[in-house]
Amino acid sequence: MSERTDVRAHTVRLELNDEPGELLNALGPIAEHGGNLLSIFHERGNRTPRGQIPVEVDVEATPERFDRIVDALRETGVNVVQAGAERYSEELTVLLIGHLVETDLSDTLTRFERCSSASVADVSLTVADDAEDVSSARVRLAAHAGETDRALAAIREVASEKDLTVISPLTRGDSG
Repeated sequence: MSERTDVRAHTVRLELNDEPGELLNALGPIAEHGGNLLSIFHERGNRTPRGQIPVEVDVEATPERFDRIVDALRETGVNVVQAGAERYSEELTVLLIGHLVETDLSDTLTRFERCSSASVADVSLTVADDAEDVSSARVRLAAHAGETDRALAAIREVASEKDLTVISPLTRGDSG
């Protein structure tokens, strides 16, 4: 199959700092590696669980070029949350219970991602009225195919260090 006929649309989801030039920096590797920009959805009014701006970019490229684009984005420090359906094809939802704010929820989520092949897709936090009481968070992760057990093990390890309780996995009907 020729490279030109193997061109297809790919979606890459990014998280960017809310600073001038961040979007332009993220678009550079796409052009440099032969990607044809189809669309950009920049949600400047929203924030991810890590306080960054979610951006969804649709790119037309061969699978090989798309892989080079994703690698180049990561090398430049861009947080790639999802790169094409084949990257993160399974979801895992867990409930965390404990002193989430006091144990630094942002650090907890970052460590989940660092320790596994999963990315935090969504977080819903319920904070206790009294500082002595525990809080809870529903965390939805996107995991590589076949990697949910590894991601769950990483979550349990980090939660154990922070004395958090993990209830998992929740099914789709359990999360609402």
